[in-house]
Amino acid sequence: MVSRSYSNLVELASGETPSFGLINRRIPRIMTVAGLISDVNVDDDQVESVASDLSSSSVHRDRIIIVANQLPIKAQKNQDGNRSFWSFDWDEDSLLQLKDGIGDEDIEVIYVGCLKEDVPLNEQDEVSMILLENYKCVPTFLPPEMFTKYYHGFCKQQLWPLFHYMLPLSPGLGGRFNRSLWQAYVSVNKIFADRIMEVINPEDDYVWIHDYHLMVLPTFLRKRFNRVKLGFFLHSPFPSSEIYKTLPIREELLRALLNSDLIGFHTFDYARHFLSCCSRMLGLTYESKRGYIGIEYYGRTVNIKILPVGIHMGQIQSVLRLRETKEKVCELIQQFSDQGRTMLLGVDDMDIFKGISLKLLAMEQLLVQHPEYRGKVVLVQIANPARGRGKDVKEMQDETKATAKRVNETFGRPGYDPVILIEKPLKFYERVAYYVVAECCLVTAVRDGMNLIPYEYIVGRQGNETLDKVLKVGSSPKKKSTLVVSEFIGCSPSLSGAIRVNPWNIDAVADAMDSALGMADSEKELRHEKHYRYVSTHDVGYWARSFLQDLERACCDHVRRRWWGIGFGLSFKVVALDPNFRKLSMDHIVSAYKRTTNRAILLDYDGTLMPQVSIDKSPIIKSIEILNSLCKDKNNVVFLVSAKSRTTLSEWFSPCENLGIAAEHGYFLRMKRDDEWETCVPATDCSWKQIAVPVMKLYTETTDGSTIEDKETALVWCYEDADPDFGSCQAKELLDHLESVLANEPVTVKSGQNYVEVKPQGVSKGLVAKRLLSSMEEKGMSPDFVLCIGDDRSDEDMFEVITSSMNGPIAPKAEVFACTVCRKPSKAKYYLDDTAEIVRLIQ
Repeated sequence: MVSRSYSNLVELASGETPSFGLINRRIPRIMTVAGLISDVNVDDDQVESVASDLSSSSVHRDRIIIVANQLPIKAQKNQDGNRSFWSFDWDEDSLLQLKDGIGDEDIEVIYVGCLKEDVPLNEQDEVSMILLENYKCVPTFLPPEMFTKYYHGFCKQQLWPLFHYMLPLSPGLGGRFNRSLWQAYVSVNKIFADRIMEVINPEDDYVWIHDYHLMVLPTFLRKRFNRVKLGFFLHSPFPSSEIYKTLPIREELLRALLNSDLIGFHTFDYARHFLSCCSRMLGLTYESKRGYIGIEYYGRTVNIKILPVGIHMGQIQSVLRLRETKEKVCELIQQFSDQGRTMLLGVDDMDIFKGISLKLLAMEQLLVQHPEYRGKVVLVQIANPARGRGKDVKEMQDETKATAKRVNETFGRPGYDPVILIEKPLKFYERVAYYVVAECCLVTAVRDGMNLIPYEYIVGRQGNETLDKVLKVGSSPKKKSTLVVSEFIGCSPSLSGAIRVNPWNIDAVADAMDSALGMADSEKELRHEKHYRYVSTHDVGYWARSFLQDLERACCDHVRRRWWGIGFGLSFKVVALDPNFRKLSMDHIVSAYKRTTNRAILLDYDGTLMPQVSIDKSPIIKSIEILNSLCKDKNNVVFLVSAKSRTTLSEWFSPCENLGIAAEHGYFLRMKRDDEWETCVPATDCSWKQIAVPVMKLYTETTDGSTIEDKETALVWCYEDADPDFGSCQAKELLDHLESVLANEPVTVKSGQNYVEVKPQGVSKGLVAKRLLSSMEEKGMSPDFVLCIGDDRSDEDMFEVITSSMNGPIAPKAEVFACTVCRKPSKAKYYLDDTAEIVRLIQ
């Protein structure tokens, strides 16, 4: 079932009315169903009805819709006399040009994104048609004011600095949160969603969204098509929870990402930070199964993938074969090698996190400490134009120029400048030529999501036969290269042969440069061979194929499950459950109740009759009255099944004369208030507590916020108020510790939501259900109505017993209702939304 229109989602997310209108322009739809083409503005319900029939009527062909802020297209407007026209070509610098990388002719790739160039309104339809027909690209056109607020505002002033660990401590540092910029961001994500709607076949297509520019897009798509197959890859760092939680819309972004089926990160650190944020801010847990990390989110498993992106190997190798590249290499050899000078190379965007000025300071330090390098070593720094704007970018540019000037004035001589700063944009073949000639590549970024410059440098140094002759390498097949890379960039873990540095430590970077220059050729060859083997086998095609394989695996059960959309605005999410799992109908159960005569009713307490979040767990007067009214009916046998101690339950429910109570998960049992307590299992020796208590005390002392609950037959270590990450870590350690020391004792050790419990073997709530049903059968009162309600893992034992007792103690045509609280995976057949709904039902 697909959800209703979300036209008011932007207003709900922002809490304000947008100050600019949304774009309603649409390109003509491409064919998504055999024999069906639509170029009219159908409404949401029509889209949904069309979408629901797609899988049965379309000719199957795998198709991927790749969505990014920018299309992998270069556009240029040309003038021919009085006639102007657009020309387009693939952007060789774009990672997302994946068709060749995927390498499967049976897969169709469609791109959705913006063009770098502004297209006049009256030419947008024509451009859209050309790009769709010739390049399978769907351009998204944004008004200039909206684009400025979205990209240069929210993306570059707020998300990008924060994700690179810059806190907005002052208005001029990183940019304070601005509601209107956030509103523009949400609006643009909605426009992207509308664009995708025009080309998507929701039952078959895979959608792959890229980077922080489109982090709320998964919510828009999931709201429109609950079963959409959706992947997201973050190309920037993801900050630690201490940094991320300063973001005012932190939960909205997390929940939006969790509407994806698969979320990808370059490194384990980035993934770990995301998982920690989900745990600390949303209370979600994750686990690893057979090598795959997954977060359970409303019945769905959101998979996490960790894989650094690669480069276009074929593209760089083809550029290496160009005549222009060979000529540029010859020119650089004359400029450097023939003059007896060694080139160190830096290639960075001119932004505040690339550490260019730190690199120049390290070069200065190198020349101070090693005078022998003066006149012999040159640092060529290629500074690509900045992508962002602002005062900090201007300050960084000025500092870089001033530092380069000072170094050249101090150590330069006629015909020799130790630092060559190239600020003009270079063509790709020119950049590759610098890779070929440079003896060492330096990357000193203070924070960077991935940074593929070292990978490109390695392939450039591998070269080819033609360039080997130019370089006068000879017939030796062995190539050499050296890398000095920052510890804080995403590619660093995969380059084990690089010299890793802390870019803030100028002396250490200078020492690393000296080590690279003085490294033996044999060592350079071994390191280069190791790096080239990795880079050549982990290219962008390998990365894309691996991600898409995991996305297909993550979406394999979409068709067989039932989906519900819940929540408003950016809090929207879907619940995916077994097709037989449905909401308990009040009319159905009331009707069944009235026509039956022998009824068994089993109720959990915490989380069922009493909300889990309540601090005071004692029952309210209304709950007591409801239970008493149920117990007064002689046809009812009502049982309260709880993990609480029998002393606590006896005190709380003393007014309920005919209420049966099972305490401590069913170890203790009594049928009525005045009956003696019985045990469901033979009495056990609790001497094991002498072993377990000291262990639990040790973990309580070292885990702030944790407590021990000592029951008659069980021990519970609770960490509900502890730090979620540390508490979970300690719980795993405690579980292993207790299982080890209690291995020979007649107890079981189990972990649950924020607790670790030790209890006698064989004790479970399922035992209570079995005992009650058998007791009623022995009295000739086989129940023809069974209602069992619970909310957590311990109640699943009860559900299993009553659903498997249809041919046993329960009457053959009995009405059986196993019901859990909230829509979630369960052995129960029914659910109710919350404790308030349960109370209304029992009334």
